[in-house]
Amino acid sequence: MSRARPAVDVRRDWGSEEEGASILHVDMDAFFASVELARRPHLRGRPVIVGGKERSVVLAATYEARAFGVHSAMPMARAMRMCPQAVVIPPDHRAYREVSTSVMEILGEVTPLVEQISVDEAFLDVSGARRRLGLPTSIGAHLRERVRATHGITCSVGVAANKFVAKLASTYAKPDGLLLIPSAATVPFLRTLPVELLWGVGAQTQAALARWGLRTVAELADADVTTVQRAVGSVAGKHLHDLAWGRDPRPVRPGRVEKSIGAESTFGRDQFDLGVVQDRMRSLTDECGSRLRRQRLVARTVSIKVRTSDFRTLTRSRTLTAPTDVGRELFLVSRELLAGVDLRGLPVRLVGVRAEGLSSADSTPVQPTFDELGLAAEASGSGQEVLAATREALHAAELAMDGVRERFGRTAIGPGMPVARRGVVPTTHRASGHLS
Repeated sequence: MSRARPAVDVRRDWGSEEEGASILHVDMDAFFASVELARRPHLRGRPVIVGGKERSVVLAATYEARAFGVHSAMPMARAMRMCPQAVVIPPDHRAYREVSTSVMEILGEVTPLVEQISVDEAFLDVSGARRRLGLPTSIGAHLRERVRATHGITCSVGVAANKFVAKLASTYAKPDGLLLIPSAATVPFLRTLPVELLWGVGAQTQAALARWGLRTVAELADADVTTVQRAVGSVAGKHLHDLAWGRDPRPVRPGRVEKSIGAESTFGRDQFDLGVVQDRMRSLTDECGSRLRRQRLVARTVSIKVRTSDFRTLTRSRTLTAPTDVGRELFLVSRELLAGVDLRGLPVRLVGVRAEGLSSADSTPVQPTFDELGLAAEASGSGQEVLAATREALHAAELAMDGVRERFGRTAIGPGMPVARRGVVPTTHRASGHLS
C-alpha cells in the first residue's frame, strides 16, 4: 500500500541529467482511499479511512487522516481514537482490482517492460521508449496525467538508474509528485537517508546495525563490508552494503507473478467455539480456491494463521501430495492444521488461510497418491478411475459455484454453508495476494 513519505526530509532537486536514469517506479497515492474519493468527491479534503469494523485494520487512509497518525495496518479501534472525525468506508476490492488493471494497461501503452509488484505500484524500464515519447520525466508526467484524467486519482513517480533508488524516489515524491535522481546523484541522495530505508532493514536488523554504530546509509556505506557482515550476516551484509552504494542490478521483469493467495477474517467477538472457527475457515478456503481457479493456478502448500485474544499469532503449513485449486481440499488440510494448534485455552480473534507454492494449472500435472488410489480401489476395484471422477466432480461443483457467483454475487452460494449460530456476531473479512 502507498504510505506517506518518511519523516526524514530530503531535497527535491538533485539535478536534471536523465541519461542513464530510465527506471520509473509508479505508485498510486493512498490507492484504496483515492478510488473511494473519486466515487465520492464530496469527501475530498476530509479524513477518510478504508477498512472494516472496529476490530479490523486500516487498509488505507487519506493524507488528511494520516496527519493524525493513522496509517495502513493500524487497528481500526486505535485509528478511530486518533481521528474520531474520520469517515470510514468499507473496502470494495472488486473496484480496486478494476482500477488497478486499467492503470497497468495505461503503463503498458508506454513500454512492454512493466513489472507490477502490487495492486497499486509497478516498475517500468523506459529506455526503449525515449525516442518515441521523450525523456523519462516527460513520460512520468504523461502517465500521471493519464491516470488522473482516466480515474480521478493521483500517483507519484520516481525516476532513477535502478529499481531500488526509483522506489525511494517515488516515496519522497508523495503525494502527487515526481522526483528524478540522476545517475550521478545516486550515492549523494542515499547518503542523506537513515539506514532503515534500505530494503531488508526491519526493526531487528536496524537494532543490530545500531549496535555497530551504523545508523545512516552514509555510515553503512563507509564501513568495511566485513563489519556490516559481522553485524547482520554474510549475505545480508553484502546486500545492504551494495544498496548503500546504489548498486542494484535487478532488471525490470515484465508481468505480475502471484506468489500466494490468501484470505483472513477477524471475529466480531473472540471465539472459544472451534466449530465457528472451522466454519469461517471453510469460507476462506472456498474464496482461495475460487481465486486460484480464476487465475488458472494451483497450490502445493496450505498455511493457516490463528491469532488468539492475547494477540499471539500462530502459523502452521503443510505441503500437499498433489497441487490443487479445489476449496474443499484446501479446507480439509486447513482443518487438520487448526487441530494441531495449541491455543492455550484462549479464544480465537482472527483466522487466515493462504495457498502457496503456486503454479499454472494448465502445465502442472496432478498425480494421485498411493494412499488415495488404495482407498478408492478398496471401494470399487478401480482406484484411478474413481479418484479421477471424484476430483473431477469436486472441481466441476466448485466451477459451477463460480458461475453462480459471477452472475448473482459472491453471497449467492457457498460451500455447504452452515446455519448461523446463535449469538455469533458478523465479522470483518479481508482478502490478500502477495506479489513478487
